[in-house]
Amino acid sequence: MEQFSFIACMPDRPGALHRAAEIITRYEGNINRIQYDRRIDMHTVFFEVTVVKQAYEKICEELEKIGYLQTSLQPVAFLKFHVYLPNRPGALFDFLNYITTSKANITFLDFDERGQHPERLVVGLHIENPNMIDALLNQLKSGYRLEILEYDTTGEKLDDTVFYLRLAQKLRSFIGSAEDAFLMRFLHDINHITQELSNLRKDPIEVFENILKVGDCLNRTSGDNFYADVQRVRIKDGIELFCFQPPCGGNIYLFDTPSERVMIDTGYGIYYQDVVNMLQHYGLGDLNRLKRIYITHADADHCGAAGCFSAPSYLNRETFLITRETSRAYGSSSHGCILEEVYTKIINLFSRFNPPTNIVLFPEIPLSGEIIEKRGVFPVIARFQIGGLEFEALAGMGGHMHGEVIYLCPEEGLLFPEDALINFRSLSPDRTEYNVLADYLMTSVNVDRKLAREERQALLSLVSEIDEKLAGKNRKCLVCCGHGSISVLEDGKLVEYTGSERYAAGQKGISVSNEGF
Repeated sequence: MEQFSFIACMPDRPGALHRAAEIITRYEGNINRIQYDRRIDMHTVFFEVTVVKQAYEKICEELEKIGYLQTSLQPVAFLKFHVYLPNRPGALFDFLNYITTSKANITFLDFDERGQHPERLVVGLHIENPNMIDALLNQLKSGYRLEILEYDTTGEKLDDTVFYLRLAQKLRSFIGSAEDAFLMRFLHDINHITQELSNLRKDPIEVFENILKVGDCLNRTSGDNFYADVQRVRIKDGIELFCFQPPCGGNIYLFDTPSERVMIDTGYGIYYQDVVNMLQHYGLGDLNRLKRIYITHADADHCGAAGCFSAPSYLNRETFLITRETSRAYGSSSHGCILEEVYTKIINLFSRFNPPTNIVLFPEIPLSGEIIEKRGVFPVIARFQIGGLEFEALAGMGGHMHGEVIYLCPEEGLLFPEDALINFRSLSPDRTEYNVLADYLMTSVNVDRKLAREERQALLSLVSEIDEKLAGKNRKCLVCCGHGSISVLEDGKLVEYTGSERYAAGQKGISVSNEGF
């Protein structure tokens, strides 16, 4: 027995769903999931069934015979026009004969003989076969005066009577010319996350809108519209740290040293070329000098462009496994959560996820029998140097994501705590709005909320401990957050360390502030 899924497009009449269920039952299919919501789309039903493969094929064959099986997601044409009818009995009937012959669905009719235009009928149509449009218009023009108001074959003008078709066309703009079979599987996943969130009393239409906002934000802020807020920090002679905040997603950090350049996290794959252009703007464009990339965790906005670079990526085994899995909750207490699984598919597709392929794995933590060195509560799993600076790779607690790694340079007071510690007040309104979308679609960006709170407190304690050691040098630990500005800890709160300048694609960096701490 295997699990299969399909989309049924049914007539809006009593008994339609019962007829489909009878076919599934006849071939001994067990329905695992069904979702239908008339508020969203009165014709579309999503099924998941467990059945032997031969029986599944028979079910599809039977459903297709009666016109219930959705086999394609081709754009439906939308046509809106004025037609001037003669004022006589049967005029509307005669006109509708043409509409029926063209197999068009009427979405809108408006006529009132006591209105401003008593002779005019406003008509909106959906036409599945665009080739029929010219024939229909030619027939109508031969007998009626027409005024075309809207004509669209892209799916942009469709109304909610064909909601999922309209959604499919919008999705194509984010993921390219995907085949219908792939797109229908993706719609299944999106429908599943909507079903889950609807059960949590979220408005299904709002869920769809927020999913589309994710894709829209990423597409709208790439290419010519790409920008970043940039902080530059001189660590010591010859070593400079750049913090790049892209429009959406996590920060990208780059150490520029006399001997090499080293990156910590890469941002989304969709921004790769934009980031390369930005690096060139700052004199960092020679990628042959980029020798290593250190990954904090497996989210698409932190490692999603690593596969675009030839430099090796350093990460732990758990992070590597998550990049090959279908859920960011892999290995955590939330493993198996539908929301986490589907969001992972959505963001990986929209952001053009290209995970690391040239990989160096950190050593695994011994299960028992060995004394494990720790920095605070965090086990030290590796040591390395960047431009002579001594770094430690610390195993995170897994509150935000299983397999996360924290990077620390104790001597210089540089901490890269990934998304376990963020200065939220430093985020711009646009970035905050984008980040909220993930929180909405998964109910939390942390795979273990309790552990995430404990991890944050442990990191704040570690920062305070480092601050005490650096106090004699009149310095503080620089917290290089996964999102937002490089910050320092003051009175228990993260405060932006330096100002930033705005980089915009094709423009020079504009200094906003350049005051050091």
